[in-house]
Amino acid sequence: MKEVYLDYAATAPIDLDVKQAVDEANEKYFGNASSLHTIGQRAKGQMEQARETIARYINAAEANEVYFTSGGTESDNWAIKGIALAQMEKGKHIITSAIEHHAVLHACEFMEKMGFEVTYLPVARDGSVRIADLKAAIREDTILITIMAANNEIGTIQPIKEIGEIARKRGILFHTDAVQALGSMPLDVQAMQIDLMSISAHKVYGPKGVGAMYIKKGTEIENLMHGGAHELRRRAGTNNVPGIVGFGKAVELLKQNEAVYVAHYTQMRDYLRDRIENELDEVILNGHQEKRLPNNLNVSFAYVEGEALLLSLDMEGICVSTGSACSSGSLKPSHVIEALGLDENYLHGTVRFTVGRQTTKEDIDYTVDRLKSVIARLRSMSPLYKDSKNS
Repeated sequence: MKEVYLDYAATAPIDLDVKQAVDEANEKYFGNASSLHTIGQRAKGQMEQARETIARYINAAEANEVYFTSGGTESDNWAIKGIALAQMEKGKHIITSAIEHHAVLHACEFMEKMGFEVTYLPVARDGSVRIADLKAAIREDTILITIMAANNEIGTIQPIKEIGEIARKRGILFHTDAVQALGSMPLDVQAMQIDLMSISAHKVYGPKGVGAMYIKKGTEIENLMHGGAHELRRRAGTNNVPGIVGFGKAVELLKQNEAVYVAHYTQMRDYLRDRIENELDEVILNGHQEKRLPNNLNVSFAYVEGEALLLSLDMEGICVSTGSACSSGSLKPSHVIEALGLDENYLHGTVRFTVGRQTTKEDIDYTVDRLKSVIARLRSMSPLYKDSKNS
């Protein structure tokens, strides 16, 4: 049976060149980067080279504005909790959106328990944050705006530059979760006036368990991890040197090939979209039609249950998602899809297809052919679908 992987937004396979860099780091640069001896300093040199590569890619003013973490979740938690604790004398109000990743939403909910107030902005039907809503939500005691660069489920790209300009004019710190955006859209922290930004390696064909946070120089933020003096005394814990080296290599490959990657994603996504829209009925494409990530296609099928669809496709060798991988196992509709205000008949039948570097037209053809038969079978068992045809 053919296997087709269309869940690259959950994670991507490690690039072979990245794997080679990680293996070499494990063998040659095994030292503790905080040690002063030669072997430790060799490891530190490799780590600093990766930091420089990532800083240049996002246009940070200085390499030391990039701090390595264990991934996007830690970076999001650090941004929200760290800023809240450091800035609480100025105010205790945070603004975010209703469709953020759970790493942001749950961190905000935690801060509410600590006495902070959080405004969760609604979104338009296409998943966009409305600038008018953001402006209306700003208060004198607002200390942080945290809005993702692009949504991990529906692919909608947010007006990050406009949000950054508004935040800077009002003296409010701006954080963006750019985990899904990295490698799929331009990220310029200076031009976009971003103060803090979360990114992760495994979404861009790097190793799992390593990420980074950009923190603009001069930003007051409390530490999330306490212990040693690692990461300029801001993030304690022995550095994951092989992972960091792999992250640097993954970003180096992005810098060299990003246009080619994005063109391929777009071609595969559009081919998948066209076949689904032309060959299946009662289908809704979620997210902004144009301002969306090039690898993302989120579709809702009427009168179909998403989990049943996912499992049926899996039995055909096709790997997709009903939403964020971090929410798998939940029978509730995605909070992102709920926020879009979909009709009840479409709400539970949502599938996220995300293409990648290895995706081929043959993969898409196989997927759509199986998808058509699976949906026909599931709808044949749905009394609601039968009623809709008889009415």
